[in-house]
Amino acid sequence: MKVAIMSDSHDSIPNLKKAIEICLKEEVEKIFHCGDLISPFMVPILGEFNKEIHLILGNNPGDVYLLIQKVSEYPNIKFHGDNAFLEIEEYKIAMVHYPKIAYALAKTGDYHFIFCGHTHKYEIKEFNKALVINPGEILGKEGVPSFVILDLKTKQYEKITF
Repeated sequence: MKVAIMSDSHDSIPNLKKAIEICLKEEVEKIFHCGDLISPFMVPILGEFNKEIHLILGNNPGDVYLLIQKVSEYPNIKFHGDNAFLEIEEYKIAMVHYPKIAYALAKTGDYHFIFCGHTHKYEIKEFNKALVINPGEILGKEGVPSFVILDLKTKQYEKITF
């Protein structure tokens, strides 16, 4: 299964639109957004990906009440609050905003994949059997916008920049 991991959109409408276009073109099956989407007006853009999306808040949550209201209009977007702990097929996945929490979770050996964000810097590390993926940022403030496309079965990943 091909999935996309992205984070830190920070209200960048054009960059999120481009990331969604790439995901659709690359036939990604699910998106994991690791936080800092921020404003409710970003939800319809995220929702243009008409398949399953998992979303957490991050440290810049914006107006959480309005964000939850807007997300409720999109049944394909699963809002998890601060963190998500999921089983997708046979894979245990944790999604958190902060890398330090991701590394701690990876060291438990309980997860196959841990997705995070916050630093706006691309980084992939392996601990025990867990692959920790920080996809960089959709915003493009610290460099070119980036996210990751990952094949859950093979653990093959690609950094996508635009």
